[in-house]
Amino acid sequence: MSSKRVLITGAAGFLGSHLCDKFIKEGYSVLGMDNLITGDLKNIEHLFKLKEFEFYEHDVSKYIHVSGELDYILHFASPASPIDYLKIPIQTLKVGSLGTHNCLGLALSKKARILVASTSEVYGDPLVHPQNESYWGNVNPVGPRGVYDEAKRFQEAITMAYHTFHHLETRIVRIFNTYGPRMRLNDGRALPAFIGQALRGEELTVFGDGSQTRSFCYVSDLVEGIYRLLLSDYAQPLNIGNPDEISLKDFAEEIIQLSGTDKQIVYKPLPTDDPKQRQPDISKAKEVLGWQPTIGRKEGLKITYDYFKSLPKEELYKFPKEFSKTVK
Repeated sequence: MSSKRVLITGAAGFLGSHLCDKFIKEGYSVLGMDNLITGDLKNIEHLFKLKEFEFYEHDVSKYIHVSGELDYILHFASPASPIDYLKIPIQTLKVGSLGTHNCLGLALSKKARILVASTSEVYGDPLVHPQNESYWGNVNPVGPRGVYDEAKRFQEAITMAYHTFHHLETRIVRIFNTYGPRMRLNDGRALPAFIGQALRGEELTVFGDGSQTRSFCYVSDLVEGIYRLLLSDYAQPLNIGNPDEISLKDFAEEIIQLSGTDKQIVYKPLPTDDPKQRQPDISKAKEVLGWQPTIGRKEGLKITYDYFKSLPKEELYKFPKEFSKTVK
């Protein structure tokens, strides 16, 4: 068990909340931080009664002040779904740039090790398959997805600059598609979208011809990989994800079978710059961390489907909130 203290930004989000659980389980004191633009306090309300957990509502794009010592920082604050970052593009860019800069500055002042959450989206619509860490990507910087993709690419660049110039202890995780309980049901991503449509008795929407692929990692596997990376000595970007690749058409068919719905697939035009392939090469994670996923898609989907099915019925029809124009 540890008596160390960790700051987790984006703590009320899907991944952030599971990371809070993990570090508390491992004996850490956890300081959660979130501005709640896309996060939800319901994800961490079970932690409020614990003396090991404290929460601050704050936008990390603004100056961050934390009293006392910090041993680790995990920077997970960022809109992550297309619905969100297309509605708040400036905020997405700011949290990836200014927010990361503020977190790195805090880590430097506290002499803390920092892990930043990057994404497989840094590879864009890849020309290399599967994607390994040495691939530099194929990203349209001025397309609709550029606000997210380039925010994350800048995030990696400034993190590595702090590592090389200030000798700060940094870690960079490139996260591939992840799923599990606490995902937002209608956030625009394929897995919750398919499950939500099945539960509402709607046809399942597949964009393009459905041949584009994704690789889905269950959240507990991802969290374990992140935890090991933080405590490792590896400073280069590292893929964490499940290499079990599936086409979106076949994935929709799996959800139809799992849910027992009598609805079928409908096809709509492919969004601009939507990646055609997504599969992580996790050779480096196996070598450096001794890590690989342990939860198969069938098992993880059953847990996730049961979670969504257990939500109050009004959650099925709760679509993303409109963001105020005052968010600049």
